[in-house]
Formats: sequence, structure tokens, C-alpha cells
Amino acid sequence: MKREKQGFRFGLFLVTIGIVYGDIGTSPMYVMKSILEGNGGIDQVDESFIVGSLSLVIWTITLLTTVKYVLIALRADNHGEGGIFSLYSLVKKCGKWLIFPAMLGGAALLADGVLTPAVTVTTAVEGLRSIEVMDRFLGAGQGRVVLIILVIIAFLFSVQHSGTSRIGRAFGPVMLTWFGFLGISGLLHIFSLPAVLRAFNPLYAVQVLLSPHNKAGFMILGSVFLATTGAEALYSDMGHVGRENIYFSWPLVKICLILNYLGQGAWIIQNQSNSALFHIEDLNPFFLMLPEVLRPFAVILGAAAAIIASQALITGSYTLVSEAILLDLLPHLEIRYPADTKGQLYIPTVNKILWIGCSLVVLYFRSGARIEAAYGLAITVTMLMTTLLLAVYLNKLRRKRILSALLLLLFGVIEGVFFISSLGKFAHGGYVTVILTLLLLAIMVVWYRATQLERKYSIRLNLQDYIPNLQRLHEDTTLPLQAHNLVYLEGKSNNEYIDRDILYSILDKDPKRAEAYWFVSVNVLNEPDTLAYQVETYGTDFIFRIKLNLGFKCSPRVNLYLRQIVQDLQAAGQFPPQDKKYSIYGQSTVGTFKFCIMHKSVSTKTELSALDEAILHTKYAIRKAAGSKVEWYGLDTSNLIIENVPLITGVGSSDRRIRRQNPAMQADE
Repeated sequence: MKREKQGFRFGLFLVTIGIVYGDIGTSPMYVMKSILEGNGGIDQVDESFIVGSLSLVIWTITLLTTVKYVLIALRADNHGEGGIFSLYSLVKKCGKWLIFPAMLGGAALLADGVLTPAVTVTTAVEGLRSIEVMDRFLGAGQGRVVLIILVIIAFLFSVQHSGTSRIGRAFGPVMLTWFGFLGISGLLHIFSLPAVLRAFNPLYAVQVLLSPHNKAGFMILGSVFLATTGAEALYSDMGHVGRENIYFSWPLVKICLILNYLGQGAWIIQNQSNSALFHIEDLNPFFLMLPEVLRPFAVILGAAAAIIASQALITGSYTLVSEAILLDLLPHLEIRYPADTKGQLYIPTVNKILWIGCSLVVLYFRSGARIEAAYGLAITVTMLMTTLLLAVYLNKLRRKRILSALLLLLFGVIEGVFFISSLGKFAHGGYVTVILTLLLLAIMVVWYRATQLERKYSIRLNLQDYIPNLQRLHEDTTLPLQAHNLVYLEGKSNNEYIDRDILYSILDKDPKRAEAYWFVSVNVLNEPDTLAYQVETYGTDFIFRIKLNLGFKCSPRVNLYLRQIVQDLQAAGQFPPQDKKYSIYGQSTVGTFKFCIMHKSVSTKTELSALDEAILHTKYAIRKAAGSKVEWYGLDTSNLIIENVPLITGVGSSDRRIRRQNPAMQADE
């Protein structure tokens, strides 16, 4: 179901400003600083170098963010959702191999979701040292700095449960003030040196890459790339705010960013011969171009903006994980929807993992400079994978073959160069990004492969063929009654077929007599508050196939809904009254319920390879750690049967039969 196009609404505009642009919006604080450091300092640059560097920044933002993501990628939405997994969902039928770039790109972006809050909050707190009073308070060591960072990170993750809409409304005014400050402070310096406007000419970008005054060579792109690190999060956050709101807000954000970069460039050119600046350690033109009286305000506002910058990756991580779950790349996790929009979601387990991961990164690196060394490498990988999937989308689904080839050639080359430039960070902290990415990728590969194996060896039986057996068991009074109502939870429901393991559990594995057998599946809808169900009885009054159609905000309390369904069916004459004599609430026509939960396990002897066995064991260990159906479906207080069901794979086919041996012959031997 596609989202309806919305008109401009200032409230949603403010939410978008607060949620989406934090990462890319704080880049002016360190991009030009990084470019200067990479070239040896302010005394080692000239006007042509600065104009060329500004041109690289402007056209990087324009090509990667505006053209690739805003104009192209945002149109490749899956029912309003964005991000690399959403894009893969659209193109997965175009080739089985596409799952691998999707997994690699998703793992890299999730790894960056751990690093981004750590680096932005650390940079923000360390920025307070430029205020003399705060510098004295923080002291010479990093102890108090790290403590403040950990407290801020704890606060940031503790408010996520309230939902991105509320967070966006709180953060929106701060970010709107921030972007206004960026634009005005940059514009004032442009007036003093309009020559920097030459940076809009892309020829200067090409010239600086080949210029002898550029001591970093093509590696300057590693610093330039920092100007667009929030572009992938912009695509991932589309489901939280809607495509139209990004269209409305991005022009303002881009104008303010470019004005600030140009203002910094103008200040650098005017002060390149100022000897008083030559010996300043970590010279940052963003702060130094401001009047001294405004610097404390800029530091505090920049600190707030940098903290908010974490939000884009956090909300994007929720979206990525929810899409990975639907694609069977990650285990099922509890998902909450604080707002009436399905795209605005909150995943408690992901929130805790990101919280712990960010805190550990801060404790390990202890300084912003060291974390920055690990920052950005993963995003280049994600961008390359997104480009590949976008090219397939344009070619196979949109039939725009020329545009697809141009996109793959242009952005593949650009992002490939950025990736090579970012590899220089590996030994200085980039290895942390690589380790996190490989760990997440391994989990996805294991889950995907194990799910494939389960599907390969799963057996679906026609339920109609087994109704006579179920009826005989249902009527066999020689067997004890397990429960009035025996309930099995299914995955995707099919009225004709049923999982073999369910029938095996009922008929073969300790035959379970019940007055009624219920096979229940849960279908989550795009609407927030729907509560409905479909029922198939197969012409009986003891077999019921129930499909619960629940709105995404509705808690899947299966036991509660099932009792209401029983009462509905009894009122309609489709289900006989049950005799429950003993209850603190008095006699009832609705009997007892027993829920059977089945977990797959690996058989001791199978035809699987040792690697596939290990993959299945790993998946089941991950699943156990991720949570239980008992919690997901509100069965905590229910009467439960927990069964481990071996994955039936056989022990290999053979025509040989075992031979009975004569005892006398055995004695002779």
C-alpha cells in the first residue's frame, strides 16, 4: 500500500529536520578542519586549493546526496519504507545473488549505527573545551569527559521508546536553529570574499585532485566524504517521516550547509598568511571564523546538534532491523509502534545493543580523534552496495537501462574512490568498523542459510487428508484429555496445507486428545488499530484454522483474542459449549487452553554437512538469546507445552536391509 502524497505541514517538516539531518548537518564542524590537516595546515594552502576543495565538497553533496539519494533512491521505496533492505525487497526476484550485497550493505550500516552516536557525542563534549570555564571543569584527563559522554548516551537511548515523532518535535527546533546559524554565519564571510562562489564550477574540483599543491592527492576524498556521511541514513529514515517531507526540507538544509562551507573557505583564504594561526593545534575554521563573543554559543549549539546527529542512525537502525527480520536475515524481535505511522517504530533489543555498543566504543577509544579514525569506512561500503541494487532496480523493474548504466558507472567510480581513500583509516581505528560489520554479516549469513535449510527439509501436508485421524483421536475417550482447546501457533497460514511437525506432535508424539484443535497465525497489517480474524472449520466443530489480522499497534495477545473468538463461534452455533466446572469465576462454557510451542533442533544423524549443522546450531542459539514466542504472543501466563522438534533430514537413502543373524552363527564367529 503506497503512501498518499502529503502537502506541506510545518509540524512534519520540523520532525524531519530533527530526525533525518543530524549526521550530515554536523559535518561543517570537521570537514574543512580535516582537509586542512590532511594538507599540512593553514599555512600550506592557497586560494586555488581552497576553492577546489570547496568544489569537491559541493559536488559530492550534490551528486551523492541530492542526485543519488533524494532524486533517485527515495523513489525506490517499498510501501513507503526506504533503506538498503527495502530496496533489496524490490529487486530480490531479479537474482538470488542480490542477497549478498544487501546483507553486506546492511551489516555495514548497522555497524556505523554503533559508531555514529559515539563519535558525535564525544566530539560534542570535547568541543566544550574551547570554552575556558568548561575546560577547567573537565580537567587535563579524559575521566570526566568519558563520564559525561556515557551519561548523554544513556539519556539519548533511554528516550527512544517515546517514538521518533515526539523526539523529532523536541529536536526539530534545535536543528532548525542550527541550520539557520550555519547559513547566516557562512553568508557573512561570503560577502567579504565573493570569489569563493567559483567553487560551483566543477572544473576546480578536478583541478585540485591533480594539483601539486594538494599534498594528499586523491586521499583528500577521505576528508571530503565526511560531508555526505548522513546520506544513507536519509534514505533509511524515509519510513519515519515520509518522502514528501524530505523533498520539502532538503533544499533548505543543503543551502545552509553549502553557505557555511563557502564561508569557512572565505575565512581560510583571508587568513592563510596569518602567522598567529600557524601554531594552533587542531585548528578548526568553523569556530575560529566566528566573532569571539559568539564562540561559546556556537560550541553549545554545535554540541546539541552533534548529540541529535545520533538520532538519524538510531532510527535508521530500527528500520533496517525490522526489514531484515521480514527478509529472514535476523531473528524475530519485539517491535513497538509509539505513533500511528507504521514507519515510526522502536525495537527494545536493538536499542539495548546499540546503547551497550556505543558505550563500549567510547570506553575503548576515549577520544573523538581516535573514534573518527573508525568513522565513515562502513558507510562507503553501504553506498556501493546501494548503488549496485539501485542499478538493478532501474534496469530490471523500471526498464531504464541507460540511466541504470550511468548510475552504476558514475557512482560506482566515485564511491569506489571514496572507499579506497577511507581504507587509510583501517589501522587507526577502522578495524573496529570492519570487525563489527563482519560480525553482523556473519549473523545474517547464518540466519539466511539456516532458514533456507529449514525450508528445504520442511514438509507440508494436506490437512484434509488427516481430518479422519484427528476425529478418531478427538473421540477416543480411552486417552486422557490434554485440554479442552489445544492451540498451535503457525507461521504463514495456508488453509490447505499444514506443517508436518504439528500433525506429528498431535498424532505421533504422545497423542494429544482435545475437544478442539486450533491452528493460529498472526498477520500484521499496515493499519494501526485493526482487530479482525478469519476462520476455517473444514466442515467440523473441532478443527479451527484462525488467521488473526492485527493492526501494527495492537499487541499480539493470542490467548485473549482466542477466548473472544471461541465465544463468537459458540454464539454463531459453530462451536459447542464446553464444560468448565471449576473456576474462581464460576462455571464457564469456554474450557481450558493449552498452547504447544515447538522449537526446531538438529537431529543427531543427518545428511547435512558439518558446516550446515554448525550453521543450524548457531541459528538456534541466536534464536534462544533473541527471545521466545511465549513473550511475543502474550502467553506468559498460559498453560504451555514446549517441544523440541528435530529437523527431519533423513540419514541418506540406501537399498540395503539389515539381516537377522542366527545366534549359533554368532557364537561360531
